Amino acid sequence: MRRAACPGSFDPVTNGHMDIVERASRLFDEVVVAVGVNRSKSRLFTAEERIAMLEQACEPFSNVRVAGFTGLLTTFCAENSIQAIVKGLRAVSDFDYELQMAQMNASLADIETVFVPTSPEYSFLASSLVKEVAGFGGDVSGLIPGFVNERLTARLAERGSGLEG
Repeated sequence: MRRAACPGSFDPVTNGHMDIVERASRLFDEVVVAVGVNRSKSRLFTAEERIAMLEQACEPFSNVRVAGFTGLLTTFCAENSIQAIVKGLRAVSDFDYELQMAQMNASLADIETVFVPTSPEYSFLASSLVKEVAGFGGDVSGLIPGFVNERLTARLAERGSGLEG
């Protein structure tokens, strides 16, 4: 079975993330959306909230599941018999960093990294930009799943639209 991981923090999940997950689901028998859980990092949504949003977003894909992980991605992959990591690339600047990461991961474990170019309509999209624009009252409804937009709007309202913490 060809199994791949699509790793990230997904704070929050965007349409760009989902584009990569959907495309990976057509290339591999199983895709595990691997949500990085780092308690020391400040996120807008908790790990549990991010996982729940991703589970809902991934419902249309029968061969996709969501799991949280701590520590090294390569350890998570080995523990879950995952042979490949799928990474979306938005720009050449992403490639520089991701190539280095892919080479490091390959030195740690028998794992391949597959780079998938982001669809042009999502080439500018990043969770951090979505949070920033939404925090200033901008409309991000076309950039994230509808239910995520509702959760984002509510969370920002809870925090007085400040993005701290």
